[in-house]
Amino acid sequence: MPDANANIRIAPSLLAADFARLGDAIAAVEQAGADQLHLDIMDGHFVPNLSIGVPVVESVSRCTDLFLDTHLMIEEPVRYAPAFASAGSDLITFHIEVVDHPRDAVKAIRDLGVKVGVALNPGTPAESIFGVEELVDLVLVMTVWPGFGGQSFIADTCPKIELIAPRLAPHQWLEVDGGITPKTVGRAVEAGANTLVAGSSVFGGDPQEGIAQLRDAAIAARRERH
Repeated sequence: MPDANANIRIAPSLLAADFARLGDAIAAVEQAGADQLHLDIMDGHFVPNLSIGVPVVESVSRCTDLFLDTHLMIEEPVRYAPAFASAGSDLITFHIEVVDHPRDAVKAIRDLGVKVGVALNPGTPAESIFGVEELVDLVLVMTVWPGFGGQSFIADTCPKIELIAPRLAPHQWLEVDGGITPKTVGRAVEAGANTLVAGSSVFGGDPQEGIAQLRDAAIAARRERH
């Protein structure tokens, strides 16, 4: 029987960390067993908020060996991807909603020497990525509307996850982001997600306990699915 834990990945969202003690926060989730760090980049245009930029990503990359999963919630991802790749991002995700030629966007980002992801918002149909999903390393289904942390999980996104999951190969990651807690993670994993972005449920308390609870709930749901 396959190991139910084999491809469950926990990706703490740095947006929820205490930026006055960022190095300590990163060290805490690294020690707690995080699989990667999720970095949300917002431009105030595609989403109604601003967040971190290239200098912070560069600083983060210097203080951790964790895989840096960089989510560009911006209008011109291909234009800015080279700077984030140079800053230390290991994977760069762009939104399907902002590119006219997604296959070209995948190639442009992959040519930077990083892995590539494609994201879609709660209101964007799964079909919008069909034809590009086989080219990427990660598909990110937003389970809240992007722009702000602390929102509640949108359960109506689960059928979309279920549509996408069978189209991906075992080496690809199906990531969910938004409202992921020990209570909601099971629904996402049962739908097919294997990479779980969590902010408040990790950084809002003891990261060791938060990550352990998420992983336990995800593994239990994974066993049920199989």
